[in-house]
Amino acid sequence: MPGQRSRRGPRRRGATTIVHAPDVVDVVALGESMVTFLPTRPGRLADVPSFERGIGGAESNVACALAAAGHAVRWVSRVGADGFGDHLVEAVAAYGVDVTSVRRDPDRPTGVYFRTAGDRATHAHEVAYYRTGSAASAMTSANVDPRVVRACRVLHLSGITAALSAGCLGLLRELTGPRSDGPLVSFDINHRSGLWPAPDAPQVLLGLARGADIVFVGEDEAEEVWGVTGGPSAIRELLPEPGVLVVKQGARGATVFRRAAGDRAAGAAPDPKTGGTPTAPGRATTPRPAPTPGSARQTVVFVPAPTVEVAAATGAGDAFAAGFLSATLRGLPLKARLRHGHLTAAATLTTPADLAPPPTRAHADHLAALADDSWGRLRLAPGWTDIPDRAEEEVPTP
Repeated sequence: MPGQRSRRGPRRRGATTIVHAPDVVDVVALGESMVTFLPTRPGRLADVPSFERGIGGAESNVACALAAAGHAVRWVSRVGADGFGDHLVEAVAAYGVDVTSVRRDPDRPTGVYFRTAGDRATHAHEVAYYRTGSAASAMTSANVDPRVVRACRVLHLSGITAALSAGCLGLLRELTGPRSDGPLVSFDINHRSGLWPAPDAPQVLLGLARGADIVFVGEDEAEEVWGVTGGPSAIRELLPEPGVLVVKQGARGATVFRRAAGDRAAGAAPDPKTGGTPTAPGRATTPRPAPTPGSARQTVVFVPAPTVEVAAATGAGDAFAAGFLSATLRGLPLKARLRHGHLTAAATLTTPADLAPPPTRAHADHLAALADDSWGRLRLAPGWTDIPDRAEEEVPTP
């Protein structure tokens, strides 16, 4: 199991210190996770009498879903030296994630948050964060080991981390900065208006996204952050640099743009077994050329989302990213990558929690391979990942 994997530390022979390079994994996800308290019944936070404990965090959500799908994943973060930190590390590790690079901070607490049972998109939804000064907000390029972060095929980041502190922003700028090798950098915009000083988010998030190889952004999110209203093509005009841009369009589906073959992110993530070994230490300084909008040939694919009986929307975007990245690691075609994103998102949409076990790989592969008309009739209800036939009630076998 990936979560059982341990990173060997320095070993001394006489006066010589031998430092072993960290194991190369499929994905490293870097970012804060918090203990989340979910209400036991609907209503205002002021009225809910009790809560159930869970975990939540964009990057750790992606890590857990990918590990559950069979990938080797490492989570890099900081948590407090407290009971909530213990719970987070144990809960994430239970999914099979390598947590040996999570650092414990004796001076800062683990972040927590409370939310109502309602959908985040409604005005009635409430979230109360207690994360200011958290252990994760103290991450910087000085206290995060670049060898551990870069020893992977894909490094996954999000805009939430950049909003936590100046140190976190500096770290993300370092990781998305000019480079010529190393892992593919995946970046989910994940805009949270409550975390950002009003004037900062648009330019900061745009700069980070332009440095990534794979970018995830919601159509509504692009309008909120950048005022872009022309749909996926207009977002691509704003973001021509990433080799792969995924625009999520809610219940309608998602569109992916991929530049012509030859770009680092055009195919599967680099595989150290077949060449393209990530560079663990140091940082490359050769910038990638930024194409002029519309100048580079690219492939554009739209895949509609299946009909889903939604229990709660929280965490669905993270699950979509995990499904898409899983298919990317496997070198699947763009259409299949989007379908796997939709299916992993549907697993979370049909449960009330932020995290849900994805469908088995065989089940997801079967559904992702359906003919277009059968895919269009797909209906996914709560429990569909436990009972494979439940997801195919209205779908004839191809």
